[in-house]
Amino acid sequence: MRVDHSRATPPFAHDTEAFLAFLELERSLARNTLTAYRSDLDQAAGFFARKGVADWRAVNRPEAAEWIHSLNRRACAPASLARKLTALRGLARFLVREKIREDDFTDLLSGPKLPRRIPGTLTRDEIDQLLAAPSGADAWALRDRALLELFYSSGLRVSELAGLMLQQVNLEHGFLRVFGKGSKERVVPIGAKANEAMAVYLLSGRPQLVKAKTGSQVFLNPRGTALSRVGLWMIVKKNARRAGIAKNVKPHGLRHSFATHLLGGGADLRAIQEMLGHASIATTQIYTAVESRRLADHHAKFHPRNK
Repeated sequence: MRVDHSRATPPFAHDTEAFLAFLELERSLARNTLTAYRSDLDQAAGFFARKGVADWRAVNRPEAAEWIHSLNRRACAPASLARKLTALRGLARFLVREKIREDDFTDLLSGPKLPRRIPGTLTRDEIDQLLAAPSGADAWALRDRALLELFYSSGLRVSELAGLMLQQVNLEHGFLRVFGKGSKERVVPIGAKANEAMAVYLLSGRPQLVKAKTGSQVFLNPRGTALSRVGLWMIVKKNARRAGIAKNVKPHGLRHSFATHLLGGGADLRAIQEMLGHASIATTQIYTAVESRRLADHHAKFHPRNK
């Protein structure tokens, strides 16, 4: 994403653009995240400008706190408020790191405590039904079967799966080489069933989908180009309907199911963290809550003293 210099609020624009460029080039943040941060910082800059503040270098702690309080008064959603505060904090720390300011004007600000959302998962039976849904031997069925098997076997992010390239796949040794958030590389194993489905697709299915403009993307759409995230979403939803699964099945749910089922089977949390590509173990620990809830449900359902 190229930074649009015309949208930042003057005279705050220069430091805003420098910060966004840093996030884009050094941190490799996603385009949607950069767009959201730009909007948040433009909003804050407008607030401070109306208070007579010249630029980011002149913002003080009380003024930053006043902006946060103004958002609270307007009943800003907790998740949005947390993101806005993250953007402002990031900018303040960037200015200190670049020696543009001596102090962090956000260091005393506190944001909302967001409830930890337990991700939705499928049961093992539902996974079996979903993976069996692509029937037939045509190229599209082979593609969908390979995609779903690999999705559940690897726990890739939707963007990682949609953008997977042939050179990242090593079926002989059973692993993928994945470049996740921040272009961090990790190696993810492929299970036997997924390996088999991928081998059949690459040998018999994908060649039928190749067009003149096809590159080395693994999963192709009818135009012979890379499958988009929306296209992947439609494949998951279509096959969930075929399988008769009543839940609202979302693509990311397969990633959650992958992690939850591994943990339930006794896998080490650190190993799951590495396979998922989480930077912090705290992010992976959400799956312990999923497994604890499952055990509690089983206890409530089957223990004789709960009858």
